[in-house]
Amino acid sequence: MTFAEADDAPSILFINQHYWPDLASTAQHLTDLAEYLAEQGVDVHVLCSRGHYLSGSMEVPAEETRNGVHIHRVRATAFGRNTILGRITDYASFYSSTLARVLAGPAYDYIVTLTTPPLLPLVGTIARRVRGQAYGIWSMDLHPDAEVATGMLEDDGVPARLLHALNDVGYRNADFVVDLGTYMKRRIRRKNVPDDRLHTIPVWNKKEEISPIEHDENPLRSELGLNDKFVVMYSGNAGRAHRFEEVLATMKRLDGHPDIEFVFVGEGPQKDRIETFTERHGLSNFRYLPYFPREDLKYSLPMADVHLMTLREEMAGIAVPGKLYGIMAAGRPALMVGPEASESGETIQGYEAGRVVDPSQKADPEQALHDTVLRLYSDDDERRRLGQNGRDAFLETFEREVCCRSWAELLRAQVRGTLRRRQNEVAA
Repeated sequence: MTFAEADDAPSILFINQHYWPDLASTAQHLTDLAEYLAEQGVDVHVLCSRGHYLSGSMEVPAEETRNGVHIHRVRATAFGRNTILGRITDYASFYSSTLARVLAGPAYDYIVTLTTPPLLPLVGTIARRVRGQAYGIWSMDLHPDAEVATGMLEDDGVPARLLHALNDVGYRNADFVVDLGTYMKRRIRRKNVPDDRLHTIPVWNKKEEISPIEHDENPLRSELGLNDKFVVMYSGNAGRAHRFEEVLATMKRLDGHPDIEFVFVGEGPQKDRIETFTERHGLSNFRYLPYFPREDLKYSLPMADVHLMTLREEMAGIAVPGKLYGIMAAGRPALMVGPEASESGETIQGYEAGRVVDPSQKADPEQALHDTVLRLYSDDDERRRLGQNGRDAFLETFEREVCCRSWAELLRAQVRGTLRRRQNEVAA
């Protein structure tokens, strides 16, 4: 049943720094959800900026409607992610423009804030205090938890304590919070958010967008000269949340192998470090490619034989790499270097969709990763089994239709609850 058929179609405003046509993960997932809800009869609006995820502005209008979604782009700087000062400036300008728009613009049945930029839920809190606006949070990651975990802030320092206090207020005052899994839920619960306001909905990929493709049917492998290679791919942001010590050591040890090629795709603050390492050691089994357009992911992800993922132990529950679901959609095994006790670690192991090398559980994690790569290289049947397990689990649990349906059910329940509260207040 659609919202329109149920005669309770709400108006929803999503707020996030990035939206279509930007390639940021949050932009892509928000675009998927917003367009799905619009198809269900929801009056969907999105408030975002014109800034690219990396840097610079997009040539897009301030106001437009695309696939039923009303897009409102506020004025904000677009220095990008290359410097901390530039990033903070972008955040501050987006905050100020967004807050002004929310307080002076139309009211909605619900505002849903994402978490880019950090502390964005405070906009919802202020709107609640000033206008009585109902709001929820789509918690894609946690701040300043991430900055503390990566060493950018001291945990007991004044800035971290202040940011924690502000962030916690945003979460505690929300009508609902959507987390990405068990470990993130635990962290949010510590902010004194009641359990009945916490809802787990994972992020996703589309089954029609990414599916298994045989290597000899993949034009990208031929184009890149990878037809005879066993491709170990890292696709996505090489950020501060990720660890590469074991990966780089394994690349060095396997340099000269006639078949194995390491392919990195994307950008990120650790890209320079990775490229510097490969240049210093003269590695011949490595290449770094720019992001592929979203329409080319159907070829780029199945291009790999094995997909690498990494996560620092202290980031468990703070960040949940959405790339795993694209890997599973492509029917390729995931090889994760990171904590077993994390959303990604549990998904990979629980569905037998790959292998996890947990540095905290291994006496020699570099050796363990090296040996695992070689085992997967030599065992075609095992790779196919793990990849098929991942594809099956993706279709059942992590596909766009499945996850967006959960979102629609949640929003329907929230809107009905808000309506009942308002009726009770009028009656009283």
